[in-house]
Amino acid sequence: MRVSREKTAENRERILNAAAGLFRTRGFNGVGVADIMQAADLTHGGFYGHFASKDDLVAQASRRTMRRAAANWEGVVADAPDHPYAALLDHYLSARHRDDPGHGCAFAALGNDAARSGKAVRHAFGEGLQQLLDILTEAIPGRSKAVRRRKAVIAMAALVGAVTLARAVDDPKLSEEILGTARRELLAAAGLAA
Repeated sequence: MRVSREKTAENRERILNAAAGLFRTRGFNGVGVADIMQAADLTHGGFYGHFASKDDLVAQASRRTMRRAAANWEGVVADAPDHPYAALLDHYLSARHRDDPGHGCAFAALGNDAARSGKAVRHAFGEGLQQLLDILTEAIPGRSKAVRRRKAVIAMAALVGAVTLARAVDDPKLSEEILGTARRELLAAAGLAA
Protein backbone atom coordinates (compact mmCIF):
# COMPACT_ATOMS: atom_id res chain seq x y z
CA MET A 1 0.00 0.00 0.00
CA ARG A 2 1.38 3.37 -1.04
CA VAL A 3 1.59 6.10 1.61
CA SER A 4 0.45 9.61 0.69
CA ARG A 5 2.86 12.54 0.72
CA GLU A 6 1.00 14.02 3.66
CA LYS A 7 1.31 10.80 5.66
CA THR A 8 4.98 10.51 4.75
CA ALA A 9 5.59 14.07 5.98
CA GLU A 10 3.60 13.34 9.16
CA ASN A 11 5.66 10.20 9.81
CA ARG A 12 8.89 12.11 9.29
CA GLU A 13 7.73 14.71 11.83
CA ARG A 14 6.91 11.96 14.32
CA ILE A 15 10.39 10.48 13.91
CA LEU A 16 12.11 13.86 14.31
CA ASN A 17 10.04 14.72 17.39
CA ALA A 18 10.66 11.35 19.01
CA ALA A 19 14.38 11.48 18.23
CA ALA A 20 14.82 15.03 19.53
CA GLY A 21 13.32 14.17 22.91
CA LEU A 22 15.05 10.82 23.26
CA PHE A 23 18.44 12.26 22.31
CA ARG A 24 18.16 15.02 24.93
CA THR A 25 17.06 12.49 27.54
CA ARG A 26 19.51 9.66 26.81
CA GLY A 27 22.22 11.10 24.55
CA PHE A 28 22.97 10.33 20.92
CA ASN A 29 24.59 6.98 21.69
CA GLY A 30 22.00 5.99 24.29
CA VAL A 31 19.25 5.70 21.68
CA GLY A 32 19.00 3.30 18.77
CA VAL A 33 16.95 3.53 15.61
CA ALA A 34 14.58 0.87 17.00
CA ASP A 35 13.97 3.02 20.12
CA ILE A 36 13.20 6.06 18.01
CA MET A 37 10.84 4.23 15.69
CA GLN A 38 9.04 2.62 18.63
CA ALA A 39 8.63 6.04 20.30
CA ALA A 40 7.26 7.39 17.00
CA ASP A 41 4.92 4.37 16.86
CA LEU A 42 6.29 3.34 13.46
CA THR A 43 7.98 0.20 12.17
CA HIS A 44 11.76 -0.02 12.23
CA GLY A 45 11.90 -0.77 8.51
CA GLY A 46 10.42 2.59 7.58
CA PHE A 47 13.33 4.56 9.03
CA TYR A 48 15.55 4.45 5.94
CA GLY A 49 12.76 5.81 3.77
CA HIS A 50 13.15 9.07 5.70
CA PHE A 51 16.84 9.27 6.66
CA ALA A 52 20.08 8.03 5.12
CA SER A 53 21.48 6.97 8.50
CA LYS A 54 21.19 7.57 12.22
CA ASP A 55 23.86 10.28 11.84
CA ASP A 56 21.64 12.00 9.28
CA LEU A 57 18.75 11.89 11.76
CA VAL A 58 20.96 13.21 14.58
CA ALA A 59 21.99 16.19 12.44
CA GLN A 60 18.45 16.94 11.27
CA ALA A 61 16.94 16.53 14.74
CA SER A 62 19.67 18.79 16.17
CA ARG A 63 19.01 21.47 13.56
CA ARG A 64 15.29 21.35 14.28
CA THR A 65 15.83 21.45 18.05
CA MET A 66 18.05 24.52 17.66
CA ARG A 67 15.49 26.35 15.53
CA ARG A 68 12.77 25.62 18.05
CA ALA A 69 14.97 26.81 20.91
CA ALA A 70 15.62 30.10 19.13
CA ALA A 71 11.88 30.56 18.47
CA ASN A 72 11.19 29.80 22.12
CA TRP A 73 13.75 32.38 23.26
CA GLU A 74 12.31 34.96 20.86
CA GLY A 75 8.92 34.34 22.45
CA VAL A 76 10.34 34.83 25.95
CA VAL A 77 11.92 38.13 24.85
CA ALA A 78 8.74 39.31 23.13
CA ASP A 79 6.71 38.59 26.27
CA ALA A 80 9.08 40.68 28.42
CA PRO A 81 10.03 43.80 26.42
CA ASP A 82 10.99 45.76 29.57
CA HIS A 83 13.37 43.10 30.92
CA PRO A 84 14.20 40.55 28.20
CA TYR A 85 17.56 39.45 29.64
CA ALA A 86 16.15 38.76 33.10
CA ALA A 87 13.25 36.90 31.51
CA LEU A 88 15.65 34.69 29.54
CA LEU A 89 17.63 33.94 32.71
CA ASP A 90 14.44 33.10 34.62
CA HIS A 91 13.30 30.85 31.79
CA TYR A 92 16.60 29.01 31.40
CA LEU A 93 17.65 28.75 35.04
CA SER A 94 14.36 27.29 36.21
CA ALA A 95 13.63 24.06 38.05
CA ARG A 96 11.25 23.18 35.22
CA HIS A 97 14.05 23.38 32.65
CA ARG A 98 16.50 21.55 34.89
CA ASP A 99 14.04 18.73 35.53
CA ASP A 100 12.95 18.14 31.93
CA PRO A 101 16.02 17.58 29.76
CA GLY A 102 13.91 15.90 27.06
CA HIS A 103 12.30 19.26 26.30
CA GLY A 104 15.15 21.53 27.33
CA CYS A 105 18.31 23.00 25.92
CA ALA A 106 20.26 20.71 23.63
CA PHE A 107 23.53 22.34 24.71
CA ALA A 108 23.03 21.38 28.36
CA ALA A 109 21.80 17.90 27.45
CA LEU A 110 24.01 17.06 24.47
CA GLY A 111 27.00 19.41 24.37
CA ASN A 112 29.51 16.63 25.03
CA ASP A 113 27.80 14.29 22.57
CA ALA A 114 27.86 16.98 19.88
CA ALA A 115 31.56 17.61 20.45
CA ARG A 116 32.22 13.94 19.63
CA SER A 117 29.89 13.88 16.64
CA GLY A 118 30.47 14.38 12.96
CA LYS A 119 30.72 17.66 11.11
CA ALA A 120 27.00 17.89 10.27
CA VAL A 121 25.97 17.69 13.93
CA ARG A 122 28.64 20.15 15.08
CA HIS A 123 27.55 22.49 12.28
CA ALA A 124 23.92 22.30 13.45
CA PHE A 125 25.03 23.08 17.00
CA GLY A 126 27.18 25.96 15.75
CA GLU A 127 24.29 27.46 13.79
CA GLY A 128 22.00 27.03 16.78
CA LEU A 129 24.50 28.64 19.12
CA GLN A 130 24.83 31.64 16.81
CA GLN A 131 21.06 32.15 16.88
CA LEU A 132 20.90 32.01 20.68
CA LEU A 133 23.91 34.31 21.02
CA ASP A 134 22.24 36.82 18.70
CA ILE A 135 19.12 36.79 20.88
CA LEU A 136 21.16 37.17 24.07
CA THR A 137 23.23 39.98 22.52
CA GLU A 138 20.07 41.95 21.80
CA ALA A 139 18.60 41.21 25.24
CA ILE A 140 21.63 42.20 27.34
CA PRO A 141 21.68 45.88 28.26
CA GLY A 142 24.50 48.07 26.99
CA ARG A 143 25.33 50.48 24.21
CA SER A 144 28.14 48.70 22.42
CA LYS A 145 27.16 45.64 20.41
CA ALA A 146 30.69 44.24 20.76
CA VAL A 147 30.49 44.40 24.57
CA ARG A 148 26.98 42.93 24.58
CA ARG A 149 28.21 40.10 22.35
CA ARG A 150 31.08 39.29 24.74
CA LYS A 151 28.63 39.29 27.64
CA ALA A 152 26.30 37.03 25.66
CA VAL A 153 29.06 34.47 25.07
CA ILE A 154 29.92 34.40 28.78
CA ALA A 155 26.24 34.27 29.73
CA MET A 156 25.57 31.33 27.40
CA ALA A 157 28.53 29.41 28.80
CA ALA A 158 27.32 30.12 32.35
CA LEU A 159 23.72 29.14 31.55
CA VAL A 160 24.68 25.81 30.01
CA GLY A 161 27.19 25.10 32.75
CA ALA A 162 24.74 25.97 35.53
CA VAL A 163 21.98 23.73 34.19
CA THR A 164 24.44 20.91 33.53
CA LEU A 165 25.77 21.09 37.10
CA ALA A 166 22.30 21.51 38.61
CA ARG A 167 21.22 18.32 36.84
CA ALA A 168 24.37 16.44 37.82
CA VAL A 169 24.05 16.70 41.61
CA ASP A 170 21.69 14.69 43.81
CA ASP A 171 21.32 17.38 46.49
CA PRO A 172 18.24 19.52 45.76
CA LYS A 173 19.53 22.43 47.86
CA LEU A 174 22.85 22.50 46.00
CA SER A 175 21.04 22.26 42.67
CA GLU A 176 18.85 25.26 43.56
CA GLU A 177 21.90 27.13 44.83
CA ILE A 178 23.64 26.64 41.48
CA LEU A 179 20.66 27.97 39.51
CA GLY A 180 20.02 30.89 41.86
CA THR A 181 23.65 31.94 42.12
CA ALA A 182 24.12 31.81 38.36
CA ARG A 183 21.06 34.02 37.87
CA ARG A 184 22.19 36.60 40.44
CA GLU A 185 25.75 36.76 39.12
CA LEU A 186 24.68 37.02 35.49
CA LEU A 187 22.29 39.87 36.35
CA ALA A 188 25.00 41.62 38.35
CA ALA A 189 27.51 41.23 35.50
CA ALA A 190 25.00 42.94 33.20
CA GLY A 191 24.56 45.80 35.68
CA LEU A 192 21.07 44.70 36.73
CA ALA A 193 19.78 44.17 40.25
CA ALA A 194 19.25 40.55 41.25
